[in-house]
Amino acid sequence: MKMTLLEMTQSILSDMDAEEVNSIGDTTEATQVASIIRDTYYNMVANRTIPEHKQMTKLVAMTDNTRPTHFMYGDATKLEQVWYDKSKDGSFQYEEVNWREPLEFVRLTDGVTGSNYMTVNDPRSGTKIRIRTDVMPSFYTSFDDEHIVMNSYDSKIDNTLQQSKVRAYGTVVPDFDMQKDDFVAPVDAHLFPYLLAEAKSTAMSLLMGGPDGKVEQAARRQKSYLQNDKFNTIRKRGLSNYGR
Repeated sequence: MKMTLLEMTQSILSDMDAEEVNSIGDTTEATQVASIIRDTYYNMVANRTIPEHKQMTKLVAMTDNTRPTHFMYGDATKLEQVWYDKSKDGSFQYEEVNWREPLEFVRLTDGVTGSNYMTVNDPRSGTKIRIRTDVMPSFYTSFDDEHIVMNSYDSKIDNTLQQSKVRAYGTVVPDFDMQKDDFVAPVDAHLFPYLLAEAKSTAMSLLMGGPDGKVEQAARRQKSYLQNDKFNTIRKRGLSNYGR
């Protein structure tokens, strides 16, 4: 069962024998507990794959004529696949733009010859990169985990690669809103016992000077359970690749 931020805070305060509250802002201790819940949430989603955080997303175009193929990750924290609309008439002919490791990207773009390319500067290092100007992009990389650079664009169609023509699939972690009592953490219901147990264990340690044995046991039990129960739809177990 899902719980609001206030309900989780009240549950933890109750186990701590702390003052009851009707809103997170009622006491300093309640605000501290809410902060612990928020930090526990971010730690939880950073350390495991949360299927409901995977979705289609947009990259953010820099719309800079001096860097016509650069994007920023935007809301995505991890990308799995990127496509670009390579149609010339707006008919949405999406084709995959493949990932290349940075050194391979440099090797491939350094090999561009002829007159149909331009030189751009990497936003972070100022390193010069050759970008083709006569063909739609086919691969991309990132040198700093903040900016994405694609290998080419067709200057006869657009002055820069367009945000409206790119799409991606990856992990997007929603924000945790501590300003609302009725905020519900954006994870599936079966993750809430673990989130509550971990937050409770941390609160006991930080605010009361030591962990509670029963709380620690509950947190370990929930963590073990979640290792094998990530998805809403049950997946078939894959067969091993051993033998024929």
